[in-house]
Amino acid sequence: MAEAAGLAATLVAVTLFVWLAQRKLIYLPFGEAPDLESVRLTSVASTTLQTEDGLKLSGWFVRPDQTPWFTVIVFNGNAGNRAMRAPLAGMLRQHGIATLLFDYRGYGGNPGVPTERGLIADARAARRYVASRRDVDQLKVAYFGESLGTAVAVQLAAELPPGRLILRSPFGSLAEVGQVHYPFLPVRWLLRDRFASSEFIGRIHVPLLVIAGDRDRIIPLAHSRRLFAAGNDPKRFVVIRNADHNDAALLDGEEMIASIVQFLRGG
Repeated sequence: MAEAAGLAATLVAVTLFVWLAQRKLIYLPFGEAPDLESVRLTSVASTTLQTEDGLKLSGWFVRPDQTPWFTVIVFNGNAGNRAMRAPLAGMLRQHGIATLLFDYRGYGGNPGVPTERGLIADARAARRYVASRRDVDQLKVAYFGESLGTAVAVQLAAELPPGRLILRSPFGSLAEVGQVHYPFLPVRWLLRDRFASSEFIGRIHVPLLVIAGDRDRIIPLAHSRRLFAAGNDPKRFVVIRNADHNDAALLDGEEMIASIVQFLRGG
């Protein structure tokens, strides 16, 4: 009886801790973005994105030497800052594709505190910035979401459709992923930020590319497949073999880049 009571007390304590600290467990904005001079990118300019609630977010716009034939807005995952996505932008630049890299509120030295509602507002600011550029063909703008950023990209796409949508390691909802990692907790009842892409994906009617690693230990491949199945045609699913969630193959790997370029070209 005493052991059962102790176990119950421990579970209650852990549940309370997760409830209070959940956003610190979800959002990991470690480190400020470095100076542009220290980033190995060419033809890149610092940008400022103005959010609807008055925040100014920092970003980089990376463009090829020629007029870009497509522009990609990158929606980061839950950790780090935009400098970690510089290799992706550099690879896309080699194919004549422009890229907007930016940090959400609370990331990369930006003001504010990250929340689901806040990240969606930041995404809208990124789209407005790209819409303001005269060198961007507005019919050829793609959203690229990575991990947590896939949910941001999906919600924005349901509201402001892009030309194409690319999701790397997506999931149906944060609750579903949380239940995988914390099966002993009532995750669905605890979460304040739900990032329920499954509720939005059916509203999107633009070409869809889903990329996932078959050894992903953070977002299992089956989760990405389920969201893909709920999406509308035309769509394509690419599995990167032997790739875990944070492997280079899913950052700027040749197979992933080739899949993105082919997809943007309409293949």
